[in-house]
Amino acid sequence: MPTQPKTSVLIEACVDSVESAIAAERGGAGRIELCDNLVEGGTTPSAGTIAECRKRLRIPIYVMIRPRGGDFLYSAAEVAVMRRDIVQAEALGADGVVLGLLQRDGTVDVARTRALIALARPLDVTFHRAIDVCRDPEEALVALIALGVDRVLTSGQAPTAWKGAAVIARLVRRAAGRIAILPGGGIDERNARRLVERTGAREVHVRGTAPVKSRMKHRSRRVRFRSRGRTDDFVLDVTDERRIRRLARVLSGVKNQGS
Repeated sequence: MPTQPKTSVLIEACVDSVESAIAAERGGAGRIELCDNLVEGGTTPSAGTIAECRKRLRIPIYVMIRPRGGDFLYSAAEVAVMRRDIVQAEALGADGVVLGLLQRDGTVDVARTRALIALARPLDVTFHRAIDVCRDPEEALVALIALGVDRVLTSGQAPTAWKGAAVIARLVRRAAGRIAILPGGGIDERNARRLVERTGAREVHVRGTAPVKSRMKHRSRRVRFRSRGRTDDFVLDVTDERRIRRLARVLSGVKNQGS
């Protein structure tokens, strides 16, 4: 295995397959967020994917607990699914879970989030980018700190973390070490160092993928299984070990300056 660059900033790689998880670890990621269906922003991966990742990886695995794409206002039945998925993730060796629930008014669903956190412990709990569509991110942060959430993943309520850097920096200051702020959204080799230096964050959430062509020789074009506008059925986005390694090099010895 190639030598991994040492970095004081933890890289969490968002992956949706065993192959991508392995590539992320080899490239120097310190943790993975394991999902399915990333075209919908990530949903809960299968039991088989969790188990096979745990078998092959040494770094922590945080499992996405999200029963569907779309908004973060969940029915009682959907919350029941989330409860079962948390129990299963823990049984399969996950180190943490990633979840997010909102109320109709755009505030954190405190009661149900508290119940899911209690069920998940002793696993780490990340509140995901549901915070990016809540009505007030600082109000949400206060609620999450009170709930004992370990970290929050955010793009600063902007399309990318770089565009939301000012909000992320404000959340880092407001958190004051009581909860980790994990910037995510469009972070790559070109902007990671500047983002960390500007915001004061000590972790980053990245994709680091590259398109990989299918090895299929026979390629029927009569039927498509992906939605229109999505990538060709014969091209997959897979985590690129080299991109993760470049990110680790970029973040090596980075100094936080804040905004």
